[in-house]
Amino acid sequence: MNNRAPFRFDIVGSFLRPGKLKAARRDYAAGKINREELKEVEDRSIIELVHKQKEAGLPVITDGEFRRSWWHLDFMWGLQGVERKENAQGYVFRDEVTRPETAVLTGRISGENHPFVKHFKFVKALEDNTVTARQTIPAPAQFLAELTRAGNAEITKQIYENEDELIDDIGKAYRRVISDLYAAGCRNLQFDDCTWGMFCDVKYWKIRQKNAPSLEKLAEQYVKVNNLAIKDKPKDLVVTTHVCRGNYHSTWASQGGYAPIAPHLFGQENVEAYYLEFDDERSGDFEPLKYVTGDKKVVLGLITTKSPVLEDKEAIIKRIRQAEQYMPLDRLCLSPQCGFASTEEGNKLTEEEQWAKLKLVKEIVQEIWG
Repeated sequence: MNNRAPFRFDIVGSFLRPGKLKAARRDYAAGKINREELKEVEDRSIIELVHKQKEAGLPVITDGEFRRSWWHLDFMWGLQGVERKENAQGYVFRDEVTRPETAVLTGRISGENHPFVKHFKFVKALEDNTVTARQTIPAPAQFLAELTRAGNAEITKQIYENEDELIDDIGKAYRRVISDLYAAGCRNLQFDDCTWGMFCDVKYWKIRQKNAPSLEKLAEQYVKVNNLAIKDKPKDLVVTTHVCRGNYHSTWASQGGYAPIAPHLFGQENVEAYYLEFDDERSGDFEPLKYVTGDKKVVLGLITTKSPVLEDKEAIIKRIRQAEQYMPLDRLCLSPQCGFASTEEGNKLTEEEQWAKLKLVKEIVQEIWG
């Protein structure tokens, strides 16, 4: 199986947790089962998920992020020098508030012995010549944003007085994890990144700009740390990125088109493709795609994971043709706009509705690209 990503028919990574896995996680949190018993349920659930992914005709397989509670924090907690902390309040997503958890530093950051390497090996063993195993992790910029957000910044400054040293150590830690993943057989890696989606939100930036760095300065930092993480990566390791506007229990955090960040993200980040949300008017139009440099590809996230309503095939095809005005069709692909369960709560649709969405993506891809 060619590991070059993205594929015409693609996914972002996370899937709805089956009921038995949700129950096992609750039992583990309540002390009713031990870690090994939870792992047994996770293992079985992932094997069943991968079987369904193959049946659906997906060219890529993931563990659905079934071993995680969060799409981003679990990875951060797996780095050395980082610990879990409870905040006074969680992230605000429109009319919902998440669990009040974050990642803070206890010392300098490093990436050895990361648990995600073992997690990947489990999925890699389920790979065959029809599918490629993919690992998804939060982007280095997302980690930087978490460490410098309100409530965490002062803790970070106690460890790193110099911001450049912080960025360098994040880059080094990620390179170590990526090297270990590569040694485990990973050839397909996806960075998930909400930082750019927040940049797109004009209202958010008007509020944030009080005594805060400019968008341009932060964009330069985020591009720098993301590129540092993949500096000198092996040529046969494909690294892509998914740009998200927030995904929690079918709610979202930011809105706005890609124009404010297009020159930075599309022009300067050294990834091979961008998974972009285009499922509704919050994402703006396709014109910013003209900034995508070189032979990079774009995966159009035109199928929403936030609603159970199945999209109209002809309407999606029409939008692909609109995107084609700014990028050639052979550099475009199709996927859902985000994962179906960025956190263990999942979005407000059923597993059957989830697979119906993916069936629709496959049908459209076959019709457009053959």
